[in-house]
Parts: sequence; C-alpha cells; structure tokens
Amino acid sequence: MRYLLLTLLLLSPAVLAQTTLRLTGLSGELEDNVKLFLDRYAAGEISTSLRFQARLEQDIAQAMQALGYYHSEITITLQSTRQNGSRLLIQVTPGEPIRITETDIQLLGDAATDPEFQNLLRQAPQVGQVVHHGRYDSFKSALNSLAQRRGYFDARFSLQRLEVAPSRRQAFVRLHFDSGQRYRFGEVRFSGSQIAPERLSSLVPFQPDAPYLATQLGELNQALANTNWFSSILVTASTEAIDQRLLPIDVELAPRKRNSIETGIGFSDDVGARIKLNWLKPWLNDRGHSLNSKLALSQAEQSIEAAYRLPLESVATDFWQLQYGLRNRDYQDTRSIESNLALERHWLLRNDWYRTASIRWLYEDYTQADQEDNSSLIMPGISFSRSRQTGSGMPSRADRLLLGIEVSDQSWGSAASFVRLRGRAGYIDSFGDRHRLVSRLDGGAVLMEAVDNLPPSLRFFAGGDNNLRGYAYESVSPRNQDGELIGGRYMATASLEYQYRVTGNWWLATFADYGSAWTKTPDWKKGVGFGVRWGSPIGAVRIDFAWGLDAEGKPFQLHFSLGPEL
Repeated sequence: MRYLLLTLLLLSPAVLAQTTLRLTGLSGELEDNVKLFLDRYAAGEISTSLRFQARLEQDIAQAMQALGYYHSEITITLQSTRQNGSRLLIQVTPGEPIRITETDIQLLGDAATDPEFQNLLRQAPQVGQVVHHGRYDSFKSALNSLAQRRGYFDARFSLQRLEVAPSRRQAFVRLHFDSGQRYRFGEVRFSGSQIAPERLSSLVPFQPDAPYLATQLGELNQALANTNWFSSILVTASTEAIDQRLLPIDVELAPRKRNSIETGIGFSDDVGARIKLNWLKPWLNDRGHSLNSKLALSQAEQSIEAAYRLPLESVATDFWQLQYGLRNRDYQDTRSIESNLALERHWLLRNDWYRTASIRWLYEDYTQADQEDNSSLIMPGISFSRSRQTGSGMPSRADRLLLGIEVSDQSWGSAASFVRLRGRAGYIDSFGDRHRLVSRLDGGAVLMEAVDNLPPSLRFFAGGDNNLRGYAYESVSPRNQDGELIGGRYMATASLEYQYRVTGNWWLATFADYGSAWTKTPDWKKGVGFGVRWGSPIGAVRIDFAWGLDAEGKPFQLHFSLGPEL
C-alpha cells in the first residue's frame, strides 16, 4: 500500500500537467473558424510533439484557406505555465486574401425568368470579393433548395467549379444552373375524410395547373389542422402519377374522435382552486358543424357555456357561431346571475386579423355593494383580434392584440345607452436561449353612462393573476361611502416580466404590475414579485409570489395558473 501511494504521488504532477493551446493574431470570423478546428481536439490529444504541431499547423492552414486566406504565416511556440505544464502559443498572420477575379454564373431553363431566382442571384459571389468556400457552397445549396420549393424538380448543375490560383492570388467561380421546366399542381385528391369534399376543396389555396409552390402545401396542411376535424393529416405530392409535369396532390385524412375533453386548473389565495372542463364535439355532420361546451368552477364564480359553430363556404376563415352562457358570481361585494345569448359572424382577413361582428343579449340580476337591480341589454358589437407565435409551450416570440366595441341604446329596448370599449395587447420576445421578456397591456372604458346604471359584468375591476398581481381578485375599483367595491368606468393595467431559463424548460421570473380601475380619478396600484415557470407540452405552468405595494399591510398573494401567457 505504501509503494502504491508513493507511485500515485509521483505520477500526479504528470497527470495534472496538460498541454493547452492559445491562439493569437486573429479576430472575428477568422478566429471563430480556426477555433472550430481547434475545438475538435480532445484534451488528451494535445501534445508538444513535432508530429502534433505539424498536424496543428495543417488544420489551421485549412481553416484559413476556407475563408480565402492561402498565404497565412503560422508560428507555434512552446511555453511553460505556472502549473508546471506547457502551452502551445499559436501566432497567425493572415496575409493578403485571395479575391474573385472572374465569375460565370448562368441560370438556364424556366428559372431564368423567375423573380425569386433573380433575387437569389444578388447573393451570388461577386468579382472583388474575398473567396469564401462556405458562402460558395451555401449559394449552391440555396439554388437547389429554391428549385425544390418552387417546383423545378429536374434542376441540376451543368457546370459547378471554384478554381483558386494561390500563386496568382486569383479565384474563378463558374456555375451553370439548369432548372428545366417548372412543375404545376394537378388535382387534389382527398381520402379518409368524414367531411363533404366540397367543404374540403374550399381549403385548397391553389388552383389546378397553378405553378407548384411548397409553401402552399404547408398552407393546405395548416388549414386542415385548424378545422379540428381530423386526428391525422398527410399531404403529399404524388410523384408516381405525374402527367405532363402536372403533380397530383394526395391528402390522407383520419377523422378526429367525435368527443374531446380538456381540463384545466388554477389557484390563487383569494378565490382558491379553479377548475375548467371543455367538452368539444369537433364535427357533428359532413358539413363540419361543431359544438363546444365549457364548465368553469371556483369559489367566486361558476359558469357554463355552449357554442354551436356553422362553417361557411370558406370553412377555414368564415363561420357563424351561436353561443349561450350562464354565470353565477358571489365574491367580494358582487352577487349576480348573468345570462348571455350571442350570435357572432367571424372572418379571417387577409392581414391575419380576425374580425367578429356580434349581437348579444345580456340579462343580469345583481347586487353590487348597496345596489340591488336587474338589467336587460341588447348590444351589437365588433372586434378585431390577432394572435401570432413562434414555438409552443413557452414561445420564443409571440404577440396578441384585441380591440373591441359594444353599443347599447334604449331605442332598441336596452335598459341603458352606452358605448363600451375594450383593448388588450401582449408581446413576448427572447434574447438568446436563456432570456425572455413578457409584456401586457389591458384597458377598457364605458362612455355615455353612469356606473350605477350598468350591471357588474360591464363595470371594470382590477386585481388577480391576469392583470394586477399582489392584489386579490377584482379587489381594485372605486368604493362607496361604506368602503364597498362598486366597479369603475375605466380600467388600465400594465405588466412587465423578465424570465431566465435555469435548465431545460424551467424558468425563473420577476415582474412588476401597475394599474387601476376608476370612475373619476385613478388610484394607481403597484405590485411586484417573482415566480417559477415550466414550459409543459400543453402550455406554460406559472406559480407567482406577489406583493401589492399599495395594499393595506402589503399582503402576499400566491397565484397558480396553466395556459397561454398572453
């Protein structure tokens, strides 16, 4: 044992002493490319031997030549380090680069008149540029890729050559790309569908004999997915049935189950647990009608809602919806039973905005603070909304906008005359892989009517996990002389949140909220806190610990929620 210990002590300096590499003389892209080559060496491969130094010099020269520097001077010096190890100091002087002195780039076939290929030619290697092997290969790949996306399936290079004459410091690029004829869309054939063919045909974004475009196949796939009618969708170009460069499109579909159930949960200190149940019948007949029923339960509110959707000729973008909902509220100073019946017409506009025109009948029997009343209102309205995102779960980028207006007037049988405005905006952006910003704005206003003539569902309250954390649910609003909440004519809240990825799909968050609900003068409230986020497959799971800075005693609130952040 004593001899073994002595042997280990003698060997340990040799084991600990490793040879390292240090690169000097380069910056920018040159430095990055050489380091890519050096990073391929494992620690155990690096040595001070002349053989390794020759290999090292050869690899660095190759990395420099890939970016057009064929006359680099490479000096390798052996140095000792304080840790009784050694270091190879690599000094690289790039020298003068090789520049392109002649190009011969030709587009042949139908692509010669295609505007997309003309745009791509602007990225081609140019005379006077430093020769760059990576950009040359990338340009060739871009030509092939564009040809496949735009239906030039017979495209090929009849000539492809990059010639470099290091002694003359010259390079010559010769590329002849023959695209051949462009293919066109043939007929679209659906199989396995439970929906009438004429309904499906309205989803096809192209006409037969139109020039092929791969993105339009993606649009067709997305349009079919948005209907919620199918459990699987496979869109393929049938290369075995090509006739005169007409490419038939086969769409294999499998019906979605006739019943789908989704659940959701939430929690906050003030209203306790919240449970949501969504029962969807995605298709009822071959015309694609659907029924969606929702049940939401919490200590403060209980609601049930059903919506019947009737797609129109353009089933992906236009539909009618008949909706009825019943809600009971008993929380804070509000007690109400609310009944809503609405008829809605939905359009998807060309700029990705949804437009919804509606007429809603609202009957509400309520007690708000010291006021007991009921109200029957008929309110036509219109809204515009848009939602976009990149990625799922916790998207790297997303934005959501909603603008809406409803009008009520006694001349058509309503109990009050007013205009109600509503707006929401949200934005998510990412910086690198570890940093996210989430911002939200929420606002509303009631014009031409006093608050005490409105039912509670049309008044404005702030507070809770959706707009002003650190305050109890809907606890921020004007109060009467007895200190009871009465709701406001106006509401505005803002939230800014920073998130940092700790590991995987787990994030830490810190946030600040600001807002108020008021009738005459706003009493602005501030809330701050921190939280934990988990990007689950079904959406973001959020736990927030929040403090209301302007609340009595600065109380602490715990919020738990599941679903989209905007």
